[in-house]
Amino acid sequence: MKTVASALRIPAVYMRGGTSKGVFFHASDLPQDRAERDAILLRVIGSPDRYGKQIDGMGGASSSTSKVVLLARSSRPGFDVDYLFGQVAVDAPLIDWSGNCGNLTAAVGPFAISEGLVDAPADGLAQVRIWQANIAKGIIARVPMRQGQVQEDGDFVLDGVAFAAAEIELEFDEAGAEGTQAGAPAFPTGRVIETLQANGRSYEVTLINAGNPTIFVDAQALGLTGTELQEPFNSTADLLERCERLRARGAVVMGIAADEQEATRLRRHTPKLAFVAAAQPYTASDGTNVGADRVDLVARIISMGKLHHAMTGTGAIAIAAAANIPGTVVHRLLARTQTPTTSATVRFGHPSGVLEVGASSRKVGDAWVVEKVTMSRSARRLMEGFVRVPAARL
Repeated sequence: MKTVASALRIPAVYMRGGTSKGVFFHASDLPQDRAERDAILLRVIGSPDRYGKQIDGMGGASSSTSKVVLLARSSRPGFDVDYLFGQVAVDAPLIDWSGNCGNLTAAVGPFAISEGLVDAPADGLAQVRIWQANIAKGIIARVPMRQGQVQEDGDFVLDGVAFAAAEIELEFDEAGAEGTQAGAPAFPTGRVIETLQANGRSYEVTLINAGNPTIFVDAQALGLTGTELQEPFNSTADLLERCERLRARGAVVMGIAADEQEATRLRRHTPKLAFVAAAQPYTASDGTNVGADRVDLVARIISMGKLHHAMTGTGAIAIAAAANIPGTVVHRLLARTQTPTTSATVRFGHPSGVLEVGASSRKVGDAWVVEKVTMSRSARRLMEGFVRVPAARL
């Protein structure tokens, strides 16, 4: 990090990972002091922006494009890199470091290889062992290589991304690494179904820790179909408010916010609120007709107070995990029976199309433990160089 003509000049790479974009940094290029670091990162992204556009920064005015990633070589045995993710609020001076971004996880391996943090074979698949510092869990990324370079072009199509690319396989160790959260129960309250009081009524929900803390509710309980698109959903203030009240109440019951006000002010990134419904036909945001025979259920997720344009990567993890465990809101919508050691793959419809995710889980005593979740994404290096931050304005 250098100061040039009263502006900080910091090496950075702008990357797409899955259906998200973010600014990637070497952790060593930023201050160690958290307050100073966060002030710089907010300015890089262009937050807070009272106009909601992030015109004076690298953010794209949505939760999917207002993100930062910090990477470093890992000193932890068994891992190659440490990965820290920050979800940047568009309209507030807030970076929420409470959870992971499953989509940008796909870009971590390619960044680490290209930046020399990890040795990789000239051809074939490079395996990058990632320590996810936000949630203290391990991830394995398998990145295609060609002639010593990360292979970005390919035929893998990801709904929500306009262009095909090379497939990156991701394996999330949801049980937690040994000595940290090994064998951590999937359900923080010990039950697959809870009843939350919000908006003057009761909701049956599933509260699960998989990917990120997530709250699942049947779409019908919210007066929805499960096939909604961003508009008019994101323009309906009373609907967004009802969803936030339910999410905030869930955060308190999950034990990750002291009260609902704290959840809304300081814990916007997690937990996520997702609503699900039985398989049904719908029209995706690009006009594609998705038949009921292509999906096992339909799902939508709220991210930073707005309906997500596709599906968060961690939301996909949570859906697969919940689909694999009998009695959850998600599993009840599937016309099949699961047994304690079954590995399951679920296909679900989201606003941009269809996604397939696999999960395995087991029962330890009276508690369910999600072991692994697998899915594929793609990633691409969009721009590299330096970001500039007006130092006098920090």
